[in-house]
Amino acid sequence: MKPLPSPHDLILQRGPLSFPARPIDGRETQAQAQPGFLAWVRTSVRRATLSPGVFIALGMLTLAPHVRAALSTSPFDWPAWRGPTRDGIATPGQSPPTRWSESENIVWKSELPGRGHSSPTVVGNRIYLATADTSTWAQSVLCLDRRTGAKLWTTTVHPSGGDPGKQVHSSAASSTITFDDGRLFVNFLNSGAVFTTALSPDGQVLWQRNIGPFVTHQGFASSPMTHEQLVLVASDHRGGGVVAGLHRDTGEVVWSHPRPKLPNYTSPSILRAAGKTQMVLAGCNLIASYNPLTGEKLWELPGSTEECVVSAVTDGSRIFVSGGYPKNHTVAVEADGSKRIAWQNTARVYVPSMIAQAGHLYAVMDAGLAVCWKSDSGEELWKERLGGDFFASPVMVNDLIYASNVSGKTFVFQATPRSFRLIESNQLGEEAYASPVICGSRVYLRTGEKEERNRQYLYSIGK
Repeated sequence: MKPLPSPHDLILQRGPLSFPARPIDGRETQAQAQPGFLAWVRTSVRRATLSPGVFIALGMLTLAPHVRAALSTSPFDWPAWRGPTRDGIATPGQSPPTRWSESENIVWKSELPGRGHSSPTVVGNRIYLATADTSTWAQSVLCLDRRTGAKLWTTTVHPSGGDPGKQVHSSAASSTITFDDGRLFVNFLNSGAVFTTALSPDGQVLWQRNIGPFVTHQGFASSPMTHEQLVLVASDHRGGGVVAGLHRDTGEVVWSHPRPKLPNYTSPSILRAAGKTQMVLAGCNLIASYNPLTGEKLWELPGSTEECVVSAVTDGSRIFVSGGYPKNHTVAVEADGSKRIAWQNTARVYVPSMIAQAGHLYAVMDAGLAVCWKSDSGEELWKERLGGDFFASPVMVNDLIYASNVSGKTFVFQATPRSFRLIESNQLGEEAYASPVICGSRVYLRTGEKEERNRQYLYSIGK
């Protein structure tokens, strides 16, 4: 019987790849290498390319519990931008701490190489982050052990050419990684173009797609989102952008549409609204809905404003978006294609995304005000000041919202339609741009230092 090829030989045979995958070095263990192998197995099973005998032999390898933990997603993982349901709402029933400091409720603290604003992606026993070296402008994906914070591997996706943007609060690694079905997907702005890259869970590059040229204004921040067999990406800029669906296995373009010649920063939002699955993008003076599988435009209307950062959310009947340049604008649009505006106001919710929960819309404004509106009418039920400027998006678990300001202070407040009640405010580091992540009753925070040290850290916070 011929010996099986190595997992990474098999990955290299899958093609097409934009460049060779990084080989395993001697420091990686079998447990760290196997997830990439199993990702190939799962892909091959879908394509029916394995013989029955090989399938049985490979299937036995999947029984290892540590491998299953590294590949699978559970309600207590955080596999993509804005979490398991992609709306900023954590799995209910968890009990993360509400109070912490450098000496209280810190499970571990890990110093990160380089800098970035991507939020942690947490799956199984691993955490994935995008980061950039500010001296060479190399852009990388970093993997940490969820239990200890130890660094498992780093894959350099682009060895140079990272673009930090022209805005003081921007970074060259602002896209949050998506984990889906044994693969990682990340966007980077590099050398005047936006690239989407797919990696295995052990850091092997599987494919890379140049989405198109990019004219830098403030920077780039859009995260990839997945839906069934597609990876959905958006790249809006002054040169004329694109929104596209890429095949998750190959990176081939399944569909694409040109976008207006305007800067914009939103990530695609996959929403179930008005009885159908819709991909919604706001900004460029438009609110647009697409069929995520085919790219068919379901509806589009002039609205919101030119520049948006917020990811759209829904209450099932209405879709909520907001923007902040050249005007402040928050709007609720009926999701049924009628193009009817349910309500709108001039609240400045430019960067932090909102939370729609049980008929109400919660937001943290850029200037540090927390607010609750009725989602059907826009009636303001309460508004309270937190303090500081906010770029990170809030996260809700049960009836608590966790929101980090730019200065590294995370506010925990109880948010119900009836009232706002501040529970705690917790300081870690000197700045925070990445959004908090809550899974497995732990809070994961990416914070940083300013001035000459310029370091970043990831904290695991738990009781």
